[in-house]
Amino acid sequence: MNRRLWICLVMLTLVAAGFAGHASAQKPIKIGVLTPLSPPGDAGAGQLIVRGAKMAVEEINGRGGVLGGRKVEAVIEDDGGTPEKGVAGLRKLASQDQVVAVVGQFHSSVMTAVQQVAEQFKVPVFATQASAREITERHLNYTFRTHVIDADRVTIWNRWIKERGFKRVAMTAENTDYGVGLVEETKKQFKTMDVKAELKTVMFDRTAVDLTPQLLEIKNWKPDLFINGGIGTPVYLTLKQAYDIGVSPATPMLITYDAPVRPEYWKTVGEKGNWVTFFAYYHPTMKLPPRGEAFRKRYMAEFKEEPVYAALNSYAQVEVIADALNMAKSDRIDDLVKALLSGKFEGWNGTITFPRGEGPYWQQWSPPMLMIQYTKVEQAFGEAKIVAPAEFKTGDWVRPPQ
Repeated sequence: MNRRLWICLVMLTLVAAGFAGHASAQKPIKIGVLTPLSPPGDAGAGQLIVRGAKMAVEEINGRGGVLGGRKVEAVIEDDGGTPEKGVAGLRKLASQDQVVAVVGQFHSSVMTAVQQVAEQFKVPVFATQASAREITERHLNYTFRTHVIDADRVTIWNRWIKERGFKRVAMTAENTDYGVGLVEETKKQFKTMDVKAELKTVMFDRTAVDLTPQLLEIKNWKPDLFINGGIGTPVYLTLKQAYDIGVSPATPMLITYDAPVRPEYWKTVGEKGNWVTFFAYYHPTMKLPPRGEAFRKRYMAEFKEEPVYAALNSYAQVEVIADALNMAKSDRIDDLVKALLSGKFEGWNGTITFPRGEGPYWQQWSPPMLMIQYTKVEQAFGEAKIVAPAEFKTGDWVRPPQ
């Protein structure tokens, strides 16, 4: 009897272990999406980032998941555009949700705080649209970026300023890592690139609800180019109030990122948003590789509009993480990081790699940088011309009416 009882217990133990192993194998792989979904963050960007990440998860699971059949789950967390909320969100995602990686970082000030915590928890965090050079210049092991670096963006617009012959350049910027970094980089490169123009910079608090005093200061200085360095609500506030007091459109305006490509742009600013020149990283006329083209077709079918870069990039980041997991054949984060560093991955606009280069080019991949101009009210994004740099140019820049 004792021998039979012992055999039964052994068999039950083996069966239980089998069930436990099966349950572990079927446990979903969680990927965090930490992004601004409420003020003072750019909630519009965050919503698009979430949309792209969710589309990637749906496609991955539709293909059978990762690691031989495990589903992928997106865990959404609002960072509110503040470092404090971002750090709390990263801690929750890493410790409570036990994600294998985090995408969605939009604001540089949040990313520079979050990446330090990611290093402590040893979880990869991806900058989706956070561009401060210090993010990758710190050479942290768990920080990855598939977005532009501010220094490169400034180089392009300074070259354009020289080509157009502007002589008095005014710039407003918010008092965040992004805004301060842009101002410092612009001043630095004005000297190194020998830009023959005067530069006036005016800082503002990102929570400001009235920028009239700053804009009147700009107007009285009489610039021939105005760089609008707002992000989220301030970029629209600047557009409206600059128009109301007569700064624009007579003074050409350059917006430092791709807010004007969003569906809500014309609804928010109307005719006040015409004649702007702005930075973007995708244009509907671009020829995309298979992964990007498939996303574009699906996005247009589902949402009846052109995809926006924020969604394209978060989609690609989640797909890259899934590909790296399969390459690693493991859900261990150390194995995932090794795969990310050694692999070549299909992105939305080409092959993505994460070399450990010098300076800010550490675990960094950059998309194209385009300068685009609207010349008609409610102009479709796809109809707007790329005016710089020369290798992407599809039309000439047009001076706004005086």
